[in-house]
Amino acid sequence: SDDPYSTSTAAVAVTNVAASGAPVLTASFGFDGGGTPSVINTAQKSVDTLVDEINTTASLIDKIRASNDNGKLRIENQSTQELTVTGVATNGITVNGGTGTAAIGGNEVRTDLATQFNLLRDQLDKLADDSSFNGVNLLRGDNLKINFNETGTSTLNIQTKDGKAINSYNLGLSSLDPADLDSDDNIDAIIADVSAALDAIRSQSSAFGSNLSMVENRQDFTKAMKNTLETGADNLVLADTNEEGANLLALQTRQ
Repeated sequence: SDDPYSTSTAAVAVTNVAASGAPVLTASFGFDGGGTPSVINTAQKSVDTLVDEINTTASLIDKIRASNDNGKLRIENQSTQELTVTGVATNGITVNGGTGTAAIGGNEVRTDLATQFNLLRDQLDKLADDSSFNGVNLLRGDNLKINFNETGTSTLNIQTKDGKAINSYNLGLSSLDPADLDSDDNIDAIIADVSAALDAIRSQSSAFGSNLSMVENRQDFTKAMKNTLETGADNLVLADTNEEGANLLALQTRQ
């Protein structure tokens, strides 16, 4: 937007006036949607003083960072939204207090991070939807019932907590707009949400791992019992032909 007082841009007016041989500045910085500048400096002030006032103004924190660049006022746009500067010469570099404007692009790093976050969020949902086997998808909240005997009196039900799917919605991960990353407080809140989602996934992974251990233990027990029963059956019905032939010959000789 070219509106210097819109909520997505900031108006910055700077006039360089010489006084006592030292450069001083009068400036107006605003992020207010109503058009009222956040900071109005009517008195002539040095660059360092103005930098300090800009950086300590609550409404500009996390949006603009000012610094003294060899006697020049340096303004860094920290938000993801475009920053409009008024009072700039036609060369787009010199601040002369006129009516010219220049734009400072938003923070592309944070914009790219928001895009990457949304892509990973979508991949999480697709991964959960595609994780099915034999018509059962545990990540989608399906219930897998395992019978350990022929009568069905010993069973194990494997399912997510409360039968909820493992997806971005149930994990509390919402889609991000670049503007959501403008504030460090918002970023801290998003990081906390991601950490909580990871904890929930780890907890469910642990539950699935415990279920797997029980199934493997019952499987090993069943295999061991099967081998024992087969060995006993073989001892009952299978005979050593050589041994039995020798016994028969000895019996016939005695007769």
